[in-house]
Amino acid sequence: MAEYVTVKEASALKSGERIVVEIKGRYIAIFQVGGTFYAIEDLCSHDDGPVAEGELTGTIIECPRHGAQFDIRTGESLTKVLAPRPVPHFDVRLLDGEVQVLI
Repeated sequence: MAEYVTVKEASALKSGERIVVEIKGRYIAIFQVGGTFYAIEDLCSHDDGPVAEGELTGTIIECPRHGAQFDIRTGESLTKVLAPRPVPHFDVRLLDGEVQVLI
């Protein structure tokens, strides 16, 4: 059953920053953009590379390996030729100043 897991104090992540945490054996990338937090699995659907190491422009992350792009709000692939599948995304909430991810 899915549950919210606390990953970080919200104040520790500034806009445009990201962290990668391991939750239940999965690597999850947490992003903060303009005061909103997003979470996707840190695996490019093209080749399972660490997508969070890529360039973040607004809410679009570009995989550093081959340039596949994903919307961190939904996990949707914006480069379907390179990555036809989305990356899993997760609900995020703030509770008592802490970032929590539903997984």
